[in-house]
Amino acid sequence: MILVAESFVAEVWKWKNEYGGTILKQLRGLGASLDWSRECFTMDEKRSRAVTEAFVRLYKEGLIYRDLRLVNWDCVLRTAISDIEVDYIEIKERTPLRVPGYSKPVEFGVLTSFAYPLEGGLGEIVVATTRVETMLGDTAIAIHPEDPRYTRLHGKFAIHPFNGRRLPIVCDAVLVDMNFGTGAVKITPAHDPNDFEVGKRHNLDFINIFTDDGKINSNGGPEFVGMPRFEARGAVTEALKEKGLYRGDKNNEMRLGICSRSNDVVEPLIKPQWYVNCKSMAQQGLDAVMDDTSRRMEIIPKQYVAEWKRWLENIRDWCISRQLWWGHRIPAWYAKLEDDELTELGAYNNHWVVARNKGEAQEEASRIFAGKKFELSQDPDVLDTWFSSGLFPLSVLGWPDDTDDLKSFYPTSVLETGHDILFFWVARMVMLGMKLGGDVPFRKVYLHPMIRDAHGRKMSKSLGNVIDPLEVINGITLQGLHKRLEEGNLDLNELKTAKEGQVKDFPNGIPECGADALRFALVSYTAQSDKINLDIQRVVGYRQWCNKLWNAIRFAMSKLGDDYTPPTKIVPDVMPFGCKWILSVLNKAISKTVLSLESYEFSDAATAVYSWWQFQLCDVFIEVIKPYFASNDPAFASARGLAQDTLWVCLDNGLRLLHPFMPFVTEELWQRLPSRKDSMRKESLVISEYPSPVECWTNDNVELEMDMIESVVKSLRSLRSTLAPKERHERRAAYVRCRLNDVCNIIKSHELEITTLATLSSLEVLSESDDAPVGCKVDVVNEALSVFLKLQGNVNVEAERQKLKKKMEEIEKQRDSLMKITSASGYQEKVPAHIREENEAKLASLFQELLSFEEASEQFERVSGNNRN
Repeated sequence: MILVAESFVAEVWKWKNEYGGTILKQLRGLGASLDWSRECFTMDEKRSRAVTEAFVRLYKEGLIYRDLRLVNWDCVLRTAISDIEVDYIEIKERTPLRVPGYSKPVEFGVLTSFAYPLEGGLGEIVVATTRVETMLGDTAIAIHPEDPRYTRLHGKFAIHPFNGRRLPIVCDAVLVDMNFGTGAVKITPAHDPNDFEVGKRHNLDFINIFTDDGKINSNGGPEFVGMPRFEARGAVTEALKEKGLYRGDKNNEMRLGICSRSNDVVEPLIKPQWYVNCKSMAQQGLDAVMDDTSRRMEIIPKQYVAEWKRWLENIRDWCISRQLWWGHRIPAWYAKLEDDELTELGAYNNHWVVARNKGEAQEEASRIFAGKKFELSQDPDVLDTWFSSGLFPLSVLGWPDDTDDLKSFYPTSVLETGHDILFFWVARMVMLGMKLGGDVPFRKVYLHPMIRDAHGRKMSKSLGNVIDPLEVINGITLQGLHKRLEEGNLDLNELKTAKEGQVKDFPNGIPECGADALRFALVSYTAQSDKINLDIQRVVGYRQWCNKLWNAIRFAMSKLGDDYTPPTKIVPDVMPFGCKWILSVLNKAISKTVLSLESYEFSDAATAVYSWWQFQLCDVFIEVIKPYFASNDPAFASARGLAQDTLWVCLDNGLRLLHPFMPFVTEELWQRLPSRKDSMRKESLVISEYPSPVECWTNDNVELEMDMIESVVKSLRSLRSTLAPKERHERRAAYVRCRLNDVCNIIKSHELEITTLATLSSLEVLSESDDAPVGCKVDVVNEALSVFLKLQGNVNVEAERQKLKKKMEEIEKQRDSLMKITSASGYQEKVPAHIREENEAKLASLFQELLSFEEASEQFERVSGNNRN
């Protein structure tokens, strides 16, 4: 069973992000409460049951717990986010950045210094920070216990300039580097991970100064309350200046955490949240991939195995609670006792009861708080999307029930997804699957690249470079692209930038390419590893290739005729040379494609199929067999019938081979092929058998001969390309000069193929003893072959000699480079024997090729001398 559910998860995620907030605002505008708006959207019952069961089981095993910790807080979404939802950007110096909710850019990369006055008139102590607004929540100043500058301040206090709070000066060798800056560090335990640990070590106060939407709360003081945090940054700086405590600022290199969903700057806030202890589950997931003796899961491509190892070895506990209105509600109830002093929800951490439903929670609370009166209130938080998504392989098969589907299909075979959610989703599925399902959820994970624009940029609405697959398939005008932007939610500046980007990248819009061309392009791009820089012109190229494919089939059908009946059996031994060759290379294309598909090398598979269709079937075979159909010569009668049979076999196998990559055009064309009368053909290509190699088709000798033929043809075409444009299409006489008898015999036996492919009027094969023809352009094919193309009029001998000289210099460079390698110290001892043999053969070939060039040059000398005489 194969899991391909990412699209579903992505669509749900997209729907929530794009439309959820708007709907919620409308509901709240009508006076709807949070609970009421949540009731409007019922979660799937089976999935909810699985999520609840998983939470309860993990809680009872001690793997889920609730704790008061610093979390990554998103002030736009107003929720905690996990560590891997935070992207970090490196800032080298003061840099203005756009932040959601602020009309002007906010400056980052600035280290601000200010002084705290010391209690008792002892002077001041200077600290520095990149987040000066957080000083409103400072509860201590840390120094190094061995710093001689501050020995006198041990046990003393500083005074907060805005609220008079006494700030103890604590000695902390773990945090403070006495050689960095002033050696004094402001401590804000409620808003910094390092300060949080200092606060716990020294039993400091934890004072939160931010509201959930990122404004200063009452703890920040009346002067700043209600200010957005980054506006407060400027206000606090000005207030410090007014009090004479500002000591300047400077550029500072830093890492800035950004929410991957909202692009908001992450704010560390202290919040009670639910966590999963991932250590033991992560070790299981690590062993499943890394244990060579009992590997249970394979990650493809292998480059991501190192990332899997790095992440799971350094995993931290997973914050799974979210302060959102959508999602699976946490199955935990808070018991508020009648005699509790603190009455707010969650005031006492030991009053939480986890259960599958309220009735079960009531029973559990009655047991825990026996004899006491209490009221139960369910936690309003919901679970992280990836918690429920992580149960997907189990829940879709009926878990927690022991269903037939679960028994038959778990674990599944292959998961295909994007590498960007290897840890968001895949790792969570593996950890939860192994813990709750007893095994990995899939045996293989194939991670596809992420699609970028042609310039390698991430697709973004504000850049205008988002490519909708349907617009590539169906085509769209530039005006249509602009209209889509206008229907979005970009502001005027972003809309202008986006339109300019579209004009630059798609000045004429996007032409209609069809699904097959887009599919084939994306598959071909997978060789780019982690990113696909999608150039629409490449997709257009494959659309044009679809047209060529259609025309090739149309030509073939015209040669088969209406009354053609396909053969029941193919016997290559009795076939013409070209038919033997195309069947042999078809066999290799089938083998390469099947092997590549089995090893998930999809780009290699696509290349193998494309190369066979384009460069072997269309460019060579179809051209080679044309003389059989163009002439009524009785000698061609038998060859004509065998060519028809071979053509049909090629089309049938070739279309089936190409079908996974281009399903629509291949289905249409395959349905037009005649079928064998003695067999039942499948109704559709999609349910037909995929081609497999046929042993008797392979013929290496035939392929070697065709390689020689193609080399000769390539050289003749190269000579033709140097002619004046109006002369290039004229048929001309040509000569092939052979230096070996065996080669001479091969060329003579394939004069028809060479004449056809090189578009010649005639071909004469010369031996080494024959005089070279005059009035020709010449090219050296290899050490055994030279070709001559007859010209009309005189030959520019000097120009031809210069061309030969240039080619000789290239060959000499190759020879000298190889000789340098083979004569190096230790070559005989260090280089394997088979490599030495290959190098010796290559060197001999280069020497012989140089001799051929020298002979050709001498011939031009003779011709030049005759012309002068």
